[in-house]
Amino acid sequence: MAQEYKLKGLSSLDLKPGEKREVEVEGIEEGKVLLCNVGGKTTALGSKCTHYGAPLVKGVLTGDGRITCPWHGACFNASNGDIENAPAIDALPSFRLSEKDGSVYISGSQESIKGSRRKPNIKISGAAGSEKVVIVGGGSAALGTLEALRENGFKGTITMIGSEGYNPIDRTKLSKALIDDPAKILLRDDAWFKDGAVDVVSDEVTGVDFSAKKVQTKGGSSYQYTKLVLATGGTPKSLPLPGFKDLGNIFLLRTIPHTKAINAAIGEGKKKIVIIGSSFIGMEVANAVAKNNDVTVVGMEKAPLERIMGEQVGQIFQKALEKNGVKFQMEAGVEKAVASSSDSSKVGAIELKGGKSLPADLVILGTGVGPATTFLKENSAVQLEKDGSLKTDEHFAVAGLKDVYAIGDIATYPYHGPGGDGSLTRIEHWNVAQNAGRGVATHITTPSSSPKAFIPIFWSALGSQLRYCGNTPNGWDDLVLQEQGEAKFVAYYAKGETVVAVATMGVDPVMVQASELMRRGKMPSKSELKKGVDILSVSVPAQIKI
Repeated sequence: MAQEYKLKGLSSLDLKPGEKREVEVEGIEEGKVLLCNVGGKTTALGSKCTHYGAPLVKGVLTGDGRITCPWHGACFNASNGDIENAPAIDALPSFRLSEKDGSVYISGSQESIKGSRRKPNIKISGAAGSEKVVIVGGGSAALGTLEALRENGFKGTITMIGSEGYNPIDRTKLSKALIDDPAKILLRDDAWFKDGAVDVVSDEVTGVDFSAKKVQTKGGSSYQYTKLVLATGGTPKSLPLPGFKDLGNIFLLRTIPHTKAINAAIGEGKKKIVIIGSSFIGMEVANAVAKNNDVTVVGMEKAPLERIMGEQVGQIFQKALEKNGVKFQMEAGVEKAVASSSDSSKVGAIELKGGKSLPADLVILGTGVGPATTFLKENSAVQLEKDGSLKTDEHFAVAGLKDVYAIGDIATYPYHGPGGDGSLTRIEHWNVAQNAGRGVATHITTPSSSPKAFIPIFWSALGSQLRYCGNTPNGWDDLVLQEQGEAKFVAYYAKGETVVAVATMGVDPVMVQASELMRRGKMPSKSELKKGVDILSVSVPAQIKI
């Protein structure tokens, strides 16, 4: 129930254009709102990001009225609180402002002021439409698509077919925290989908008849569509080496059952754990299991994440995890998995090239994922890329197919960010999948709309919280590294004079400021950064470039 509340210590709405301010609400314990002035008009919104609760006053307010979270890049419309960018799936509440008797008031419910979130309205109003959208997949991309469809007024039927046996979860929590109870990380419950008239099917899609516009499943059902959204995600890769296929206690990590099996094998701890792969998944798992276990990461690079972030930055991550007790075997190749002497059905050691042997009670593979498109492999109507992905246009519409979209880990799409120039790229990021889904929903409901470009954002738990924005489809040739203390840095990746990606630790909101400047073509050049330009001092204008 909406009622009026006084804002503490505010006698008038005296914010300057571009200013934001967090203000306490009288009469509500820990109640706060965020005031934003865009173009001379002040609005009042929820004060905390609906993703993980970051204080939005520490984020970035842009000239075109976007408020961006300082942690993970969730972005909201500063006028009404609507979602602009992933990873938030709830909007911000907005409150009516009024001035009287030398004080400022907001109107709203105590629940929305304290909760700082507003669930999107996905109920169908009026008569249902005849269009049928079928979404194959049950992850971040699928959820972003169906919620945006309903937000944009789509009244047709929506069917989401997922093969994992549970509703969409926050998959990032699997590798970062090894949470194995889906109820703790569910993004939406059954009632939510029912409310939005979304038919959730637990089955595996085995084929698509593109000419008849029909999807077939393992359970023997078929589903007709007018628009098809393929969002099947990635399949974790095993190692085609001796012992890996046959021995127990060697684990992949992608789903809840994978996580449950890993946790069961670790038990009370004090286990020798070998993690193969020194990229994001491997490093996150190492960080998650380091306490009370003997953990070794095996990587082929000189330093973890070297291919993406370079040796210097990779060494920062390595030192952070070594501080937590993790050991590293870098520039190492795996020869085979060897059986345990006490149980020949389970792994006992990993043998490296050169003869070194690492004792192992269990092994976790962080050796990458491939696009989950095997159900399309023999389909003559579709041409898969060499890596098994689907090539799309800027709207994520699949090349050569009518009314079919591909998003998330399976999509290779034209990247228009700095250094991209439409270069085809495939990005395995949680945010990219969800933003692509929102873009597809807009194209389905408004086919004449221009594609809404976004700067990819990524984050990772590597001892401290890594933030990353941009992409390097054509590589990078120079690094401007500004270290500001232990595990505290800004790394600017440049191709020529153009900054194509930015990584940070411990210096929020530098990363999201960089992403907004990139979006507007206002990111300082490599030379300017080397001269000491502080990007937080660069104003973020309204005009966008991509």
